[in-house]
Amino acid sequence: QLYQQAKKNLNTRVTVPVLWDKQTKTIVNNESSQIIRIFNSEFNTLTANNHNYYPDALKKSIDQWNQQNYDAINNGVYKAGFAVTQSAYDDAVEKIYTQLDRCDSHLQDHQYLCGSTFTEADIRLIPTLLRFDLVYHTHFKCTLKRIIDYKGLSAYLSRCRSIAAVAKTTNDWHIKRHYYYS
Repeated sequence: QLYQQAKKNLNTRVTVPVLWDKQTKTIVNNESSQIIRIFNSEFNTLTANNHNYYPDALKKSIDQWNQQNYDAINNGVYKAGFAVTQSAYDDAVEKIYTQLDRCDSHLQDHQYLCGSTFTEADIRLIPTLLRFDLVYHTHFKCTLKRIIDYKGLSAYLSRCRSIAAVAKTTNDWHIKRHYYYS
């Protein structure tokens, strides 16, 4: 409905998330990676938020983690789940678990992806990890290992779940209901 409200007779794929401007009744942006950056800095004068999840000193590392994790893990689970050939599925699963192994190894010695600082790279990986054992493992047939089977990743996910904003916005029942009943 927001897409139609923003532009009548719009002929495009509807996606989420959407950053919606209530005053002008239009879509500002519908690309999650850009919305994260917008929220990181553009509204700080309106809120008490002074956190910078994309600090200059870590931009290169954040961008590397984002690129590797998005292609292999975040988008990889969908490539596996919606693969129409065995080879496409096999390729996606191999990339998923190669990158999960890499993250696990790294996180055994680091608190977060970029060291001791919680960054945008963590914000972008967490949703997929939260859904992995609940949904992607079974529903998208990513069954080689679960996140709980990884020492570094499972400890990392527990740390991230203890962050107030993550805990407040994570509902395992809702995640399962959305994927299995929608």
